[in-house]
Amino acid sequence: MEKIPSFNQLIENSIINNWDRDALTDYKGATLQYHDVARKIEKLHIMFENSGIQKGDKIALCGRNSSQWAVAFLATLTYGAIAVPILHEFNAEQIHNIVNHSEARLLFVGDHVATIIDPQQMPSLEGIINNPDYSLMISRTDKLTYAREHLNELYGKKFPKYFRKEHVHYYKEQEPNELAMINYTSGTTGFSKGVMIPYRALWSNYDFATQVLGKTIKTGDRIISMLPMAHMYGMAFEFIFEFLHGCHVWYLNRVPSPAIIAQALAEIKPVIVIAVPLIIEKIIRKKVFPKIQNNRMRLLLQMPVISKKVRMMICQEVLKAFGGQLYEVIIGGAALNQEVEQFLKRIDFPYTVGYGATECAPIICYSDWHNFAPGSCGRAVVHMEVKIDSPDPANVPGEILARGLNVMLGYYKNPEATAETIDKDGWYHTGDLGTMDSNGNVFINGRSKNMLLGPNGQNIYPEEIEDKLNSMTMVVESIVVQRDTKLVALVYPDYEEAKNMNFNTEDLKNIMEQNRNGLNEMIPAYEKISEIEIYEEEFAKTPKRSIKRYLYK
Repeated sequence: MEKIPSFNQLIENSIINNWDRDALTDYKGATLQYHDVARKIEKLHIMFENSGIQKGDKIALCGRNSSQWAVAFLATLTYGAIAVPILHEFNAEQIHNIVNHSEARLLFVGDHVATIIDPQQMPSLEGIINNPDYSLMISRTDKLTYAREHLNELYGKKFPKYFRKEHVHYYKEQEPNELAMINYTSGTTGFSKGVMIPYRALWSNYDFATQVLGKTIKTGDRIISMLPMAHMYGMAFEFIFEFLHGCHVWYLNRVPSPAIIAQALAEIKPVIVIAVPLIIEKIIRKKVFPKIQNNRMRLLLQMPVISKKVRMMICQEVLKAFGGQLYEVIIGGAALNQEVEQFLKRIDFPYTVGYGATECAPIICYSDWHNFAPGSCGRAVVHMEVKIDSPDPANVPGEILARGLNVMLGYYKNPEATAETIDKDGWYHTGDLGTMDSNGNVFINGRSKNMLLGPNGQNIYPEEIEDKLNSMTMVVESIVVQRDTKLVALVYPDYEEAKNMNFNTEDLKNIMEQNRNGLNEMIPAYEKISEIEIYEEEFAKTPKRSIKRYLYK
């Protein structure tokens, strides 16, 4: 194994080197500078130590993104404890399960989570700590109660005159395979598995980001954190890399609706945007398409002499919608809708699509937007190998396998699932199907577990049909399911647009029938949709914004 530096040493270095810079801001709220983060970490360390928390103990965190969540996470790692981030969108039962399964001794909670959990269902917890003020929601030990009540006094004794950068000394992991955190997968079926992420995987993802973005993103640059930090995608590329790089992270500590995102982008002007397809598609469909989908603009785009200039103008408008300072948008978590992707490519917009998994903390494939092959998800990243389990990887889809420093240690307390997922040669089996071209670009066909079997044994990937359907009139999102031998599409229509157009239920049914006929002309006979069912509510999602397919089968 190559020489891997201490990850906690990198946290220490960044705090010392960026002492007086802005570090973390809650949008429309307070800003912490790097030295403020250091002081808060020190106080949490004093509280951990005096309440009897040992190196290697588990500390869980569950709440919306915020600067205090970030500080609690950094304090956990730099103390030598193991962080267990829990998505705040999980319900109470899921939170209880994860806290109990991980054997966490302490739990940090945000305002919303504090109102839904039942401490009695988590009997092994010694304390529940509130963000943002680190007050005790519940304490089950005298040591913890004393430590919190006397925290300022204990801090004053340790640093009687001042607290300066020379006092910053953190726990250094003993070796790269040491466990840093357990991240429970959001998953779209069944109960989550605890992914054991070692320090080497955190460093490897940071090193990748430094190599591909380190020269573009400068110390002090701003970034918006929109994805949950409890998910590895948001954790690695909207927080860890930026914090270690001396950047200023802004947290949208409320539901990131398109209106709030648009306002924040305009104010903060981030240098990079990390997002899932749903966010990008909503911005493009609501803010951009209405301006350009008129007869005059269509005519101009068809005129060879001026179409290039028009496309440049449109690209500038789209860049403006993202704040105007953007180097690139990195999209991950799911496939980008083809209509939106073709539009972005046509106007030469700086976007790229990456690919990863919680089990790789998370990155597997990426290409800078200059080298990005449309329709792909990039190439294997530094420290990683990727191969397709197929006799003809360029033409016949096979399972995507990955191996390297990013790969997890395994699933916590689940050796059977670990053995099924990581083979004896160290290859992580993603469960995704794809192809790879001669340049190493990976193209995803769909989740192997989502694959449906056609009437004559054909492989049907519902995502490919859904992608076409999602580009059709009045369709917001869809799922294709199999009933007996027939394929049925479940559709959530654009009710907002229907209201604007005075469409009633019968009108929507007629539009969907037209969509069905149009779709069936575009796809093979064995993929034809027999019926479209209209849903009145958005489909249930995981925190990664993937539809929970198993609820609709």
